[in-house]
Amino acid sequence: MTIHFTVNGRAVSVDGDPSRPLLWVLRETLQLTGTKFGCGAAQCGACTVHVDGRARRSCVLPVLSLEGTAVTTIEGLAGEVGDALVRAWTELDVPQCGWCQTGQIMSAAALLSERREPSDAEIDVGMSGNACRCATYVRIRKAIHRASALLKGGAR
Repeated sequence: MTIHFTVNGRAVSVDGDPSRPLLWVLRETLQLTGTKFGCGAAQCGACTVHVDGRARRSCVLPVLSLEGTAVTTIEGLAGEVGDALVRAWTELDVPQCGWCQTGQIMSAAALLSERREPSDAEIDVGMSGNACRCATYVRIRKAIHRASALLKGGAR
């Protein structure tokens, strides 16, 4: 069976098992290795991508469900929200081991795309389900606030 969708703005056609999780199609078939495997049960958030603009866990998302959709991975995250998050993450030196960071950034991008000035409570809800083994949650929250300020034209 062939599934047709776009990844990072590029049309792709994937043959094979329609129940295969998107994570493995991205990593093994399309060679997009920025999306990480964490738990395989949609509990840690390391595998977060955007499907039609919504944050989704790719480790449990069957490729069959993607027919006609637009998928964005960390490699394709661009634009003002992506730029603001990368700058904030770098300025605040957020990652330690880094394993969860692509999923954290993808979830933060989905949050900021919907809510440009999220409160701490909104950040907690938007980022729930994203685990960090190094417990950098305080820096992640600060980075989301910093990215929000950058999006508003905050200090350069």
